[in-house]
Amino acid sequence: MKRRERTRQLIELGGLIAKAGIIELTDDDRAAIFGLLVEAAAKLRTDDTGTQLTLWQRRGQRAFADTQRLSNRRHRFHHPSPAHCPTSAASP
Repeated sequence: MKRRERTRQLIELGGLIAKAGIIELTDDDRAAIFGLLVEAAAKLRTDDTGTQLTLWQRRGQRAFADTQRLSNRRHRFHHPSPAHCPTSAASP
């Protein structure tokens, strides 16, 4: 069970990297992706006040909300009422 949970976590984290556009921005360069993650970890280690983490959390929350709004717009479409639909039985 633990292995399945860990696998799911890793897949979700990979999805976040994809969702952020990192794969395209780095041309799928694994060394560059790893480097930027190492850089982010170093920044968090030296951030005694926790402000960087707070800023990144807020930015992530806004990005999730924006993504959700866009997704909702794409899935919303208009169904005309039956009165507005032409019928095939109508003949002159």
